[in-house]
Amino acid sequence: MGGQACVLYGAAEYSRDLDLAVLATDDGIGALRGALEELGAEVIAVPPFHADFLRRGHAVHFGVPAPVGDGTWPLRVDVMSTLRGVAPFPELWERRSTLVLDDDDGHTVEVDIMALPDLVHAKKTQRDKDWPMIRRLVDASYAVGVDRGEPTAEQVTFWLRELRTPEFLRDAVVRFPAAAHASTRAAVQATLAGADIEGALDAERQQEVARDRAYWLPLRGELEALRHAARRGA
Repeated sequence: MGGQACVLYGAAEYSRDLDLAVLATDDGIGALRGALEELGAEVIAVPPFHADFLRRGHAVHFGVPAPVGDGTWPLRVDVMSTLRGVAPFPELWERRSTLVLDDDDGHTVEVDIMALPDLVHAKKTQRDKDWPMIRRLVDASYAVGVDRGEPTAEQVTFWLRELRTPEFLRDAVVRFPAAAHASTRAAVQATLAGADIEGALDAERQQEVARDRAYWLPLRGELEALRHAARRGA
């Protein structure tokens, strides 16, 4: 998930960090711990790497050192299991997309990435940088899907629910009038009425930002308590 998934979906050119959604079971955490230890990764912030923190919605942050002398930057890896507004991991796994890529040695490797609708939901945060990425993700999906022709009803529903570029939203309403009239999204209704689309989109964003802040408020309190405990221990 995260920036690397956005790169693979064609909505970004570069991301230095790697964000992973994982299943927080003993077996899953044990396997991930072994892989991270093999890379020399270390936890670089609170909370510690325990399944209970992941299940409560925290992210665990790792630093992976670069191979000596290879000229690359160190890698940061962020691991999460529970995300606000996103389905539980077993559902995410069922809906995942799998890409086959070539590695540096000429071999192929399968990469499982979060399905686009789930990735868009995961990006609806209070961080300003995530919202342009949502727009690019959905715009790219719309441009490709329309160009190919005969989109599925599921794709049309996704576009009408998530498009954030007014020009594309107007185009979608014209192309798919029945689905647009059935939509309860305020931005779609504003488009149909010739009203303030930008205002409707901004109100939608502000609502998600408020939800995200409310979600993280108790979790931030837990993190502050962990930081204070770590300072006392030091």
